[in-house]
Amino acid sequence: MRLLIFAALAYLVYRGVKSWILKNTTPSNSSALGRSAGEIDDVMVKDPYCEVYFPKRKGVHLKLKGQDLIFCSKECRDKFIAERTRPER
Repeated sequence: MRLLIFAALAYLVYRGVKSWILKNTTPSNSSALGRSAGEIDDVMVKDPYCEVYFPKRKGVHLKLKGQDLIFCSKECRDKFIAERTRPER
């Protein structure tokens, strides 16, 4: 009889500790930044000058004639502008 009571108490302690540990940990399907596992971090875009793909958040923005352009660097943006403003021969 004592063995049965001891086993029941051990099981209850085990369940209590397990639920406390699971409640105090982050879910395994989320990243360290708080995003869910399937969420996209950033969108890849193509540079209109050098045609390289890069994360949009790291791009250099230019609004030209009502069109939003995003470049991989200031150098590519400046080359694009210089090419557009160069007089034709």
